[in-house]
Amino acid sequence: MIELTDAAISKAIERTARAGKNDIRLGVTGGGCAGYKYVIELADNISENDILIDYGKFGIVVDKDSMQFLKGSRLDWVREGLNEQFKIINPNEGFSCGCGVSVTF
Repeated sequence: MIELTDAAISKAIERTARAGKNDIRLGVTGGGCAGYKYVIELADNISENDILIDYGKFGIVVDKDSMQFLKGSRLDWVREGLNEQFKIINPNEGFSCGCGVSVTF
């Protein structure tokens, strides 16, 4: 399962409502200097390969392949300097590159 902080829940409700969407997609894809990178975006559709986790006013969509990497993770909304963004805190990470985008497992 994926845990959400209060800040992430609040921002997810705001973002999905403003965009007219119901769900946020989390995932892992190949890329970056360390081998993988996270996907955090509004979900346009849900396929049979997706798992939908219902949080009431919105849902989190994770494809089955990504779930093995994201189990036990926490989604937070963080402010770092002038930037604000969703951030995945993942105990399964082996290494995160200096740019903060790319990870290994």
